Amino acid sequence: MTTAAFRPLRAAEITAWDHEADVVVAGYGIAGVSAAIEAARAGADVLILERTGGWGGAAALSGGIVYLGGGTPLQRELGFEDTPENMKTFMLAALGPGADEAKISDYCDGSVEHYRWLTDNGVVFKSAFWGEPGWEIPGDEGLMYSGGENSAPFNEIATPAPRGHVPQMSNKRTGEQGGGYMLMKPLAEVAESLGVTPVFDIRVQRLIVDDADRVVGIAAKKFGDEVFVRARRGVVLTTGSFAYNDAMVASFAPQLIGRPAAAIEEHDGCSIRMAQALGADLAHMGATEVAFFADPQLMARGILVNGRGQRYVPEDTYPGRVGQLTLLRNDNQAYLVIDEASYEEGCATTSSTPYFRFPPKWAAETVAELESDMGLPEGTLQATVEVYNRHAAAGADPVLGKKPEWVRPIGTPVAALDLRNCTAGFTLGGLHTTVNSEVLHVSGEPIPGLYAAGRCTSGVCAGGYASGTSLGDSSFFGRRAGIAAAAN
Repeated sequence: MTTAAFRPLRAAEITAWDHEADVVVAGYGIAGVSAAIEAARAGADVLILERTGGWGGAAALSGGIVYLGGGTPLQRELGFEDTPENMKTFMLAALGPGADEAKISDYCDGSVEHYRWLTDNGVVFKSAFWGEPGWEIPGDEGLMYSGGENSAPFNEIATPAPRGHVPQMSNKRTGEQGGGYMLMKPLAEVAESLGVTPVFDIRVQRLIVDDADRVVGIAAKKFGDEVFVRARRGVVLTTGSFAYNDAMVASFAPQLIGRPAAAIEEHDGCSIRMAQALGADLAHMGATEVAFFADPQLMARGILVNGRGQRYVPEDTYPGRVGQLTLLRNDNQAYLVIDEASYEEGCATTSSTPYFRFPPKWAAETVAELESDMGLPEGTLQATVEVYNRHAAAGADPVLGKKPEWVRPIGTPVAALDLRNCTAGFTLGGLHTTVNSEVLHVSGEPIPGLYAAGRCTSGVCAGGYASGTSLGDSSFFGRRAGIAAAAN
């Protein structure tokens, strides 16, 4: 689609409207369905325009982790104490720099209520805790650590509390059939019961404005035919990130060139471009989540070193943090050094990502021999292992703060997994919105009639990431968007 194609249309140019509704939502993922439910409950007639053939979006293909805290019923049932203030302290430390404090404050203060909203709408969280390292929960437990809350340095900044809430689901297959489906399914059923009307296989392209520059509709294409949709109260944009728009990635987040990892390729930034054409402001366009293709059960049992043979991250932390530090701070160079006993022990555990258990590329009887085989500068890996082992003998890691339960000396035989270039990610930046999901003009004023939520906006993450913040802030601020649009 060319840049010209995003330019807004004037309502006076439209001779006939193909569809009309009070609130028109573009995108039927987690942000869109949340907006639709709240708009409908506020008395609005709601229409959802969805590019694919059904509801779900990236959310339905995800692991389903929703970042919630502050003392949710599930946290309390499982014996974990948390407060909105404690949650906010962690999020401001982990999701910056430059995190939106107003959004994080609202999100933390409203987290318990949002949990109840989800469960009242049919989402089920099993009262069971998964405490092992992992990208996702391989079973049907409902709660996990999903952001490194219990790992250095964050366990010294805020009291650790697990906040990854996962809808109950069995027989999961990561990236194919996860808890995200059981998040979307009941919400889509609620939306249908409220009379929300979906239109599938339709691609939004341009916003429509009246003579006062208020957004009053959307121009779209359906099977090649142009379709004009009128919004009597407001338009809500929820079409996802720009991870699969090569030009936008090259301009704003070049670290992800050639390595997109959004769940669906429809994340092409169309909402961002449509709103930009009206003068919408953007925020944190360079921020990205970074996945790291390694198994957390193995990482926690070894040490990760960069191309200089130096450790750079506590190996028992959130693997997304490992990915960010690897790609953004260490030239995408990583090796997992692990001894034979620890490798075999890790491979015997249950994991949601067993396909990340690569065989070692190098194996040796001594660290010096391994270092030479890996082509690392002489003495670097030896010095790293010597320092690590000296403190590990006492169960400590004063260098990076790995938790004592995972600290043990690296023995022999010793091996290394080649994890260079094992990263991919999706974008976190997007439209600059208020806490009520109004899209802001570059002047700082809201664009009348236009709202947005989800990964087409800049949400609670500005730099760092925690699994569940996308589904969390998308649903939370999606609700805000629906309420605001319906009240317009």
